[in-house]
Amino acid sequence: MPQTTAPNVYDAEPIPEAARAEVARLLSSGDLFRYTSEASPVALLEAEFAEMMGSRYALAVASCSAALFLTLKALDLPRGAKVLIPAFTFAAVPSAVVHADCMPVLVEVGRDYRIDMADFEAKLTDDVQAILISHMRGHTSDMDAILRLAEARGLPVIEDAAHSLGTEWHGRKIGTLGRVGCFSFQSYKLLNAGEGGILITDDDENAARAVIMSGAYEHNWKKHAAVSGRIAHWQNKLPLYNTRLNNLSAALIRAQLDELPRRVRDGRANHDHVTAQLNASPWLEVPAPLPPEVRAPDSLQFNLQGFTDDEARGFQQAAAARGVSVQIFGLSTDNARAFWNWQFLDDRPELPQTREMLMRACDTRLPARLTRPELDFIAGALLMAVSDIKEARAFGT
Repeated sequence: MPQTTAPNVYDAEPIPEAARAEVARLLSSGDLFRYTSEASPVALLEAEFAEMMGSRYALAVASCSAALFLTLKALDLPRGAKVLIPAFTFAAVPSAVVHADCMPVLVEVGRDYRIDMADFEAKLTDDVQAILISHMRGHTSDMDAILRLAEARGLPVIEDAAHSLGTEWHGRKIGTLGRVGCFSFQSYKLLNAGEGGILITDDDENAARAVIMSGAYEHNWKKHAAVSGRIAHWQNKLPLYNTRLNNLSAALIRAQLDELPRRVRDGRANHDHVTAQLNASPWLEVPAPLPPEVRAPDSLQFNLQGFTDDEARGFQQAAAARGVSVQIFGLSTDNARAFWNWQFLDDRPELPQTREMLMRACDTRLPARLTRPELDFIAGALLMAVSDIKEARAFGT
């Protein structure tokens, strides 16, 4: 049957039943702190996540932002070090760089939401000391070129994979391409704990330093049995930032790990189904993935083509009237993904290419749990909203 009402795209999937007994046990015991046991839910999550990703180490923390911050601090970069980041990302990414006493250098992003490699290479100057690649909304930039340029200069690459759990590049998992990969467990991600994050790495020294700084005070670092390197050496030599994950959050995430392949499969199918319909319109464009990329999307981004600002706002209103919320990054007041709103940065270059993209780039929720009738309702509402604007203008109304 056709869908006649707009689907709810904001509720997350239910937490699996498997989590309930563990949560009840934790609530009964009050055992919520990760370091009361070497086999705490947080420690088990770290071991399971590392195995799933094929990484040596994982460290669960309070958020992906915390993971990025700890990673930068663990690299022991000098104060004021320049870190290249894409200009299309969430405000938390440059914030993490600033918190780590470093300086973000914003790189242009094209209409396909990916890093402009000419601008990237031009800004990869001798004073850049790290590269932080944000796979924003799950769109993977040219990692072959980025890693090649980074390796030639001996620079560490950090992957902000908050939106990319399950995405692959040449068959390799996103988050394992650079020195460190950071992921999110916020409610709108494929694994939902409300808040939370995790970093993965194969680097002994990065793992050891990050564990200490995450808040493994006194001898709690000994409960990270997998971490070797010089972890004992760093006790009391590094500041503690206390960004630990708690056992309740870990219990919720662990119960969802087995669900991840299905969510990735369904999210990709949903995205492709709606994309095919939108790309049939001359007024809409969903950029194609790069050839090595197999995405795991849980949202949809598309560009308005040939729209004025007023028409773009009219499209938003027409879609909303049909029950489908669309955010246009550059036209949304105080949007945290529009670089000109990051007033905490001392240097905000103009970046005309990224600005132009953001002024017409649309974002809408497309969770993996949606059914085909619900997907068709969303696609139909977007296409009818386009018709409202463009056909009305064609007839002079």
